Amino acid sequence: MQHEPSHSPSAKSGPSPFPMSARKRATTALAAAGLIGIGIAAANVLSVSSPAVAQLRPSDPSVMTPYGRAPLSFADIVDRVKGAVVSISVTSGGKVATNDQPKGRRFGGLPDLPDDHPLKDFFKNLPKEFQGPQRPNRPQLGQGSGFIISQDGYVVTNNHVVDGASKIEVSFDDQEKLEADLVGTDARTDLALIKIKANKSFPFVRFTEKPARVGDWVLAVGNPFGLGGTVTAGIVSALTRDIGSGPYDFMQIDAAVNRGNSGGPTFNLEGEVIGVNTAIFSPSGGNVGIAFAVPAKTAYNVIEQLKKEGKVSRGWLGVKIQNIDEDTAASLGLAKASGALVSEVTPNGPAETSGLKARDAIVAVNGDVIEDSRDLARKIAGYSPSTVVDVKVWRNGSEQLVKVNLGTFPASADELARLEEGKPATKQSTELDQLGISLAPAGADGVDDGVAIAEVDPNSDAAQKGLKPGDVILEVQGESVKSVDDVRAGVLKARELGRRAVLLHVRTGEQKRFVALQLKKS
Repeated sequence: MQHEPSHSPSAKSGPSPFPMSARKRATTALAAAGLIGIGIAAANVLSVSSPAVAQLRPSDPSVMTPYGRAPLSFADIVDRVKGAVVSISVTSGGKVATNDQPKGRRFGGLPDLPDDHPLKDFFKNLPKEFQGPQRPNRPQLGQGSGFIISQDGYVVTNNHVVDGASKIEVSFDDQEKLEADLVGTDARTDLALIKIKANKSFPFVRFTEKPARVGDWVLAVGNPFGLGGTVTAGIVSALTRDIGSGPYDFMQIDAAVNRGNSGGPTFNLEGEVIGVNTAIFSPSGGNVGIAFAVPAKTAYNVIEQLKKEGKVSRGWLGVKIQNIDEDTAASLGLAKASGALVSEVTPNGPAETSGLKARDAIVAVNGDVIEDSRDLARKIAGYSPSTVVDVKVWRNGSEQLVKVNLGTFPASADELARLEEGKPATKQSTELDQLGISLAPAGADGVDDGVAIAEVDPNSDAAQKGLKPGDVILEVQGESVKSVDDVRAGVLKARELGRRAVLLHVRTGEQKRFVALQLKKS
């Protein structure tokens, strides 16, 4: 199982699932989880006026079946919805180093040696005047699909389609191309919302209000392999699939979906969107008739939050949980194997503050029975932060009620990891984003003074200035560095002073130098 990567048509295909991005996880999820999940309910569905709805009209060519009328052709439906489906082209990176060649240069650039070549380090550590002009960091191009949900040009697509984009462009069936701005993304559901930068009216479609049924006809419209305006047909193969991608369930369809279809819509016969194509299962890298879409009701709630806030806020309990099997239930004295067992409680988190403990079996939240750990995660995420919920737990052979004031689900895996380690979540990580680097903890790899660089964003000014993992930052803006927080503080100070760059004193091997890094616009 993979999420479909934003690839150009020349992308190399192999055994993959693509985000359409995590191959091992996808295949393992299919085998181990058995693709079993629980449906998601939402309070509302998207309502819009004058959408490009395509109902099966009495005049449409059709045939009567024991289960009602069925179309002889999908052409009329496609004609009425295809104007709202767009192809999305994404550019990421693209910063080019333009070093003037000093006089007397002997070499025309570094040789392209493999990493294990004995002279690789020799050439890499040559002084700059001998290294030749740096190679341009070419822009990375990606493609995907999307669909317009409002007359003023809001477009739904996948998060992995636009992730890291420096430029987003949408193309229509008539070859018109327009630029778009990113409104917000949600990594947990792999959804994103963009807005076309044009003052005009657009055709649009709406999410369905009807629950999908296994066996319903579906049409997938999108931009596979850069071939915009492609339509494929199939049926709903299954509902509530668990594909190992968080607590949310997916709908499975057998309409042909390939690289570039990510973010495109799946329509029903009324021309309403019943899902957002997101991932495929493909041992070979091509379509095998198993594709997954975010259900309309799940997508609606996420898109509405992105439209209003630019982000999605979810409740957070602050526990690690696991399923309760028959043996675990017997050991706890539970009558049946259901609920979620608390294996760890996050220090200083909402659960610990409210009195939840490890070994508590959570059996209900606000009166709603908890089936398993995914069910609990889904229900808690459905509440807004700061909501007080009644958590019924089975503890020491009896039921108890614990009131928990929910926190805010961490915005990143790094923030979640910090919280689970008992460290305070910090928003100061954005200061390091300004530099395009991540840092190792103080004292890592035997570094006694300063802080070592762990990673460098290849599209950043730091990469263009020659910084690399292993370099040690000794000072920031003239202040000695002893911790990661010292680096953050130095960057913040430079910004407060209105500086466009921050000066670092860096040690590479045995040599020291000053490096001025540009600060990104906030």
